[in-house]
Amino acid sequence: MRVIVHTGKGGVGKTSISSATALRCAEMGLKTIVISTDTAHSLGDSLEKQIGPEPIEIYPNLWAQEVDTRYSMDKYWGRIQKYLTTLFSKQGVEDIVAEEVTILPGLEEGAHLLWINQYVEQKQFDVLIVDAAPTAETLRLLSLPDVTRWWFERIMTITRGAAKILRPIGKLVGRGDDIPEANAWDEVNMLFATLDKVRDLLADPNLSSVRLVVNPEKMVIKETQRTYTYLNLYGYATDAIICNRIIPDEVTDPYFAMWKENQKENIAYIGEAFGELPLFKAPLFGGEVTGLDRLRKLADALYGDQNPAEGKFTGSTHKIETLGKDRYRLIVPLPFADKKDLDLFRSRDELTLRVGPYRRNIVLPYSLWDLEIEDARFEKSTLNIQFSKK
Repeated sequence: MRVIVHTGKGGVGKTSISSATALRCAEMGLKTIVISTDTAHSLGDSLEKQIGPEPIEIYPNLWAQEVDTRYSMDKYWGRIQKYLTTLFSKQGVEDIVAEEVTILPGLEEGAHLLWINQYVEQKQFDVLIVDAAPTAETLRLLSLPDVTRWWFERIMTITRGAAKILRPIGKLVGRGDDIPEANAWDEVNMLFATLDKVRDLLADPNLSSVRLVVNPEKMVIKETQRTYTYLNLYGYATDAIICNRIIPDEVTDPYFAMWKENQKENIAYIGEAFGELPLFKAPLFGGEVTGLDRLRKLADALYGDQNPAEGKFTGSTHKIETLGKDRYRLIVPLPFADKKDLDLFRSRDELTLRVGPYRRNIVLPYSLWDLEIEDARFEKSTLNIQFSKK
């Protein structure tokens, strides 16, 4: 099975790209499902089909689903949330407030990951296409296991210990139903185990691809750079950039001359920003890209005769290793580069590498902004830059 996640800044056309990619895979004979993890679903509008929280076949070999977050939250967190809500309510907190504050941080995003695991384990499909939420929400989703475990372990330590004492007393006074049984905690542990499995799955380039969708606009590309840096930080397998809505050459109206020139410069900048990642291009169409016929044209423009389900890149353009407290190493493979042709420029949140006539721009994660470059070495076609606090 192949999992393909499309993410990017809001409004760049992720849903159209996801729909077109799914349609192409289905028409190549691959049993395909496309799911939307955006809370503002538009997948059904793109496909011009009525779809809902359960997968529905809309075309031969093609299923679609708009994920129901509440269902997944209730399944994995409902029993524990009910207990915590009761606990807060007894302290005078209103029920509706108690219910909101007992939602596990990030669980709304994490509910979508649970569906990915289900489809991979069931092996019903050859390809799973994920129309992901805008970049900020996607990053919260992908970092969920790390971010929430701290919160949950502390809550569980307190409440689980209390439950062992309170459950027998509660049953004597007729209030035992308010206190969860031990297997309720096991369900939550299963939630974290599932999230860990999905994280490992999405980090495996043999199984998964994260593809970044951009428009040829500098602000969009900059935000996508930050996304790419954090995806590298978490170890996820990014294998392509998709540049959508490029004004085609046949548009010759002078009104668009400056737009076309700016787009040309920004497309060149994509090469600087994302190194060796393959770049797929789609034109700006003369109308909305909805319905199977127009989605088919979009897939033709993007992929030609290629199979979208094949991995597009297995290397690494850069990665960040943690060496210790406030110490990190940035590793940038530079095959065929010559040391004497290298130049390095640093601003607070960016690095610019120059290799002969070519430039590479890398956006640094927040944790590196206030650190100094301690050492930089170019060995075995790889640039290693160490950061530390002075």
